[in-house]
Amino acid sequence: MGYLDIVIPSLVNGLTTGAIYALVALGLTLIYGVLHIINFAHGSLLMLALYGVFFLHARLGLDPYLALPLVAACAFAVGYALQRSIVGRASHGRDENILLVTLGVSVVIENLALAFWRSDTRTIETPYAFETLEFGDVLVPIPRAVAFLGAFAVAGLLWLFMSRTDLGCAIRALVKERQGARLVGIDVDHVFGVSFGIGTACVGVAACLVLPMFYVTPQVGHAFVLVAFTVVVLGGMGSFVGALIGGLIVGVVESLSGLFLGESLGQIGIFAIFIAILLFRPTGLLGQKA
Repeated sequence: MGYLDIVIPSLVNGLTTGAIYALVALGLTLIYGVLHIINFAHGSLLMLALYGVFFLHARLGLDPYLALPLVAACAFAVGYALQRSIVGRASHGRDENILLVTLGVSVVIENLALAFWRSDTRTIETPYAFETLEFGDVLVPIPRAVAFLGAFAVAGLLWLFMSRTDLGCAIRALVKERQGARLVGIDVDHVFGVSFGIGTACVGVAACLVLPMFYVTPQVGHAFVLVAFTVVVLGGMGSFVGALIGGLIVGVVESLSGLFLGESLGQIGIFAIFIAILLFRPTGLLGQKA
């Protein structure tokens, strides 16, 4: 019984952490699924969203959860404008150019953040930060429970959007056949911008759910985006359900690795999974061959 008393809370902690990873990965996998690129600026955009949530709370007293619609909308606008004005134009139709452009955007954003806000670690205090929910012998902090439910809600909303709306159908048509979508009258450039914007809005939602239990610095995006890449590869590039399942698996593996190997070695399990997937199933759990 003593063994289970240690392992079960670790599993719960892993699931809640994995939900956060999945939330960040959902935007990444959407952008890859439509544009067929890895967005290296994803972590920097998450960092900007975290700063947005921090300053809304510090200056206006706005609770992070109440700020979610505003932050998500602003993140969408930033992502849409970024794709239409910089990423799309600078790529000249070449995917390798897009990789370099998003990497350059990431470097610029991080250095501007360092110039404006220094490298100080910033946190916020909320009334519910240390409150917990009790499930038997397991205590789950309220912010982690909210983030867990939020990841499933966002994944469900994305699925409904992609399957039940005209714009979602246009996005899926673009994924299948870009030139054919253009020939039937779909505004390809607009759909690209919307897809990038929705992917960025996902990190805006993630920022609102994460900051009550985390911190923000100009380099904070690195802590999430490297794991998010692993989640996307594990779940299958372009698969929302795969990103959600992959995030939960990665969170559990990280938590159990930290339990048995020590906290400083917790991420060894994540990268072991990453290597194994690349070796034995490069399409991921739910990915399809091109």
